[in-house]
Amino acid sequence: MARIVVGMSGGVDSSVAAYLLKKEGHEVIGMFMKNWHDESVTISNDCPWLEDSTDALLVANKLGIPFHTIDFSKEYFERIVNYMFKEYEAGRTPNPDVLCNREIKFDVFFKKALELNADFVATGHYCQREEYLENGTKKYKLIAGADPNKDQSYFLCQISEEQLSKALFPIGHLLKPEVRKIAEEQNLITANKKDSQGLCFIGKVKLPEFLQQKLKAKKGKAYEIPADAAIYKTTDLENQSSNFEYSEKDGIYKGEHEGAHFYTIGQRKGIGIGGSPLPLFVIKTDTLKNIVYLGQGENHPGLFRKGLKIKTNDIHWINPSHAMQVGEERKYDVRIRYRQDLTPAFLILKEGGLYLKFDEAQRAVAAGQFAAWYDGNVLMGSGVIE
Repeated sequence: MARIVVGMSGGVDSSVAAYLLKKEGHEVIGMFMKNWHDESVTISNDCPWLEDSTDALLVANKLGIPFHTIDFSKEYFERIVNYMFKEYEAGRTPNPDVLCNREIKFDVFFKKALELNADFVATGHYCQREEYLENGTKKYKLIAGADPNKDQSYFLCQISEEQLSKALFPIGHLLKPEVRKIAEEQNLITANKKDSQGLCFIGKVKLPEFLQQKLKAKKGKAYEIPADAAIYKTTDLENQSSNFEYSEKDGIYKGEHEGAHFYTIGQRKGIGIGGSPLPLFVIKTDTLKNIVYLGQGENHPGLFRKGLKIKTNDIHWINPSHAMQVGEERKYDVRIRYRQDLTPAFLILKEGGLYLKFDEAQRAVAAGQFAAWYDGNVLMGSGVIE
């Protein structure tokens, strides 16, 4: 039997993960990550880490396993929060959940677990790991979770094969109702606890309110770009791999905004500008000039792109032996956000980076997001959208 450290979040998924491993006879250790207690940002009373920690402890006590609370708030602030502020300030849209898995759960947490002489590190993610042989060497695949409504493989798109070799996902083969049923049968306190909504400091406050505590509001101009603007007629839309470049002369002045860095492509709520027959959506932000460009209606051409680009240094393959060669083309299924349906795309590797060309135009593609590509239900790799 193995010695396994389980990341216990105080939710039902990690609780059941710990139970299943204990049931199999493994030596299980529960570990809770405290990621946030920055008093300079007034959200501490809204962030339920203390309640979650208590629930995780109660589950560990019921299962009869050791329990530790580890404070990673310093690393979390440096690697996630600071990164997020910088990205928004630059007009990009980061995904903190992907970053949290890459930088915290499967890095500093992983290393701490291995310091406890753990053979494996387990989490409550809805995804699966599969072993296979390649040229006589044991290799590993990251497989989508069995529950199509809860598959969380996208959040682990930046994991490495080395990390995957030490990772376990005990509930990845189960459906969410099955997980809750197991928790109820074992009388775990988390059995009927609601799922957390992303990271606590984003889930408990509105993102603009959080950003405004660190990024100063800065009044700027907002312009509407007409759907029949010349730029959409003169651009090679089939090969458009970056967001459209607009200028003030292309648009119609619509009013003021609070700061271009507070908005992201595809955003509808919180713009604060009305008076149009159809809802206005953000189609571009220019943080250098502090301008926000808007488009009217959810089918505005400025919201759609047939392609995107990933810089060479931002291309990540879970198994490096699967990496493409310059000049090579492959077809994979791709998603650019959690829960988005997979969509076919050609991946073309050039000297300047990796280009993804979709069969169907994608809506609200924002720089800073992660694109992940799959071969069937196997997550092959990912990259940060330029």
